[in-house]
This record gives sequence, structure tokens and C-alpha cells, in this order.
Amino acid sequence: MSTRTSAPVRPHARQARGATRAFARGPLPILVACLLWGSTGTVASFAPAGAGPAAVGCSGLLFGGLLLFVTTRGAWALLRGASGRELRALALGAVAVAGYPVTFYPAVARCGVAVATVVALGVAPLFAGLAERSAGGARWWAATTAAVAGCALLVVGQDAAGARADLVGVGLAVAAGLSYAVYATVGARLIAAGRRSRPVLGVMFAGAAVLVAPLVVADGGWLASGRGLAVAAHLSVLTTFAAYTLFGFGLRWTTAATATALTLAEPAAAAVLAVVVLGEPMAALSWAGLAVTGVALGALTLSRG
Repeated sequence: MSTRTSAPVRPHARQARGATRAFARGPLPILVACLLWGSTGTVASFAPAGAGPAAVGCSGLLFGGLLLFVTTRGAWALLRGASGRELRALALGAVAVAGYPVTFYPAVARCGVAVATVVALGVAPLFAGLAERSAGGARWWAATTAAVAGCALLVVGQDAAGARADLVGVGLAVAAGLSYAVYATVGARLIAAGRRSRPVLGVMFAGAAVLVAPLVVADGGWLASGRGLAVAAHLSVLTTFAAYTLFGFGLRWTTAATATALTLAEPAAAAVLAVVVLGEPMAALSWAGLAVTGVALGALTLSRG
């Protein structure tokens, strides 16, 4: 009777499989979420005329945030069982979540989508890195700086001729980036402390939905049209519910600093969608910026905080 012995698994093969699993659990869901977020500007451009930019953005948060909460097992239990410190953190996260669309979409209206997106998503990982002591290694900072530079090249190539310098708009974009970094950091810390990602995000987004509801109600006439409902549905189901579910899962396996740095893929995704869907031209310099951003994001997925 013959016996068969299986060949030993080589260490480098084990490491490769481990790296693949780590990528699939952490950076990959965050990058997919970025692709969904990158569709926001393209989809919002189809909103009915007269719809306020903040109301359009907040509509996705209102309906998508409530959807996250009601479909998440354990959200009510988290509210009932959270300590006072955790409740304060969740409240801060909710305010930060609400602050993002309230500041970002007016920034877009004042200084343009490209400038607002690059400023907001460029400062977000820097704020997160400063807040998170575990981040800040040389490779992390180099990759983040390169990603920001790539986004800047993308903007220069696309908007050099018509870029608008509006200090109020830039300030609003910085505030949006700070809001993003705050709720990403709050969520990551609660998850690292043992709380499940979906209940944490469900509670924060439900609280934010309540905060922005008056704004949507006050300027919600555009929702009465079929086009308005379609835009709101996309922003609610895909760019809020699905994207933040993926983002929350990714936060379980990455630091907040790396997660927010990976979201620099969003302006790149937005630029590609603008070319493919809206037929907007892209200059060679913008394609170069897109390539630099892609290489930097690849480095971030390897350094992961």
C-alpha cells in the first residue's frame, strides 16, 4: 500500500495568501466604497434644477442613515448598553457625519467639485494621522503625500483654466475633511474597543440623519419628481448604505489613518466617471495625477497603518 505525502506549503506562498486575505478584508472594501462615493458628483448632476446642493447630499444621509440603522442587528442594543463615554463618542461621530454634507456640498458650490473634493479628501487623512499616534510612519506619510499630490495634479490638469479661488469655499472643504476624519477615527476606536462595525456606523448615521432631516424637509420639493427620487435612491442605497457598510467592515482591519488615506481614491474615481458617463475631457496631466494617486494607494494598502 502506497502512502502519499502532501508537499509542504512554502513560506512565501503562505505569506502571499495571508497578504491577499488581508487586502480583501481591509483595503479592498474601502476602495470599493470609494468607487461608490466617487459616483456621487456624477449622479447629483442629474438632480432636478433648483435642488440645493446641501439638500441633495443630505437626502442620501437622511434615508441611507436610517436604512443603516433599521437593518443593523445590534444597533438598539449598542444604544442601550453603551457606556457614558461610548455614548459621547457616538454623539460626536453623529455630529461629524452630519457635518460632512453640510459643509462639503456648499464648498462644491463655491469653489468647484474638483477643488472641494481634493481639499476635503486631502486634509482628511492628515487630520486622522495626527489624531492617531499609531500612524505617521515614514512610508505612510510619503504615500499619503504622494496621493495628495496626485489629486492636485488631477485638479490642475482639469481646472487650471477655470479654477475659482474662494477662501470661504476652501474653508468649508477643510471643515468637511475634518468632519470625515473625526467620524472615521471615532468609528475605528469604538470598533477596536470591541464594538461591531455595523452597529457603530448605524447609530452614528441614524443620529446624523436626525440632525440633517430639517434641511432636507425645508428644501425637499425636488424629491417629488421621478428624477429626484432616483438620485436620492442612489445616494441613499449605494453611496450611503452600501458604501458605509463596506467602509465599516474595512475599518475592522485597517487603522483610521490608512482608511481615510485610501479614500483619496474617491476623486480619482469621480474623474473617471466624469469622463466615461458625462463625456468630460481629461487632460494628460490629469491622467498623470491619476496614475500617481493609484501608485500611492497601492503603497498604502501595503503599509496599512
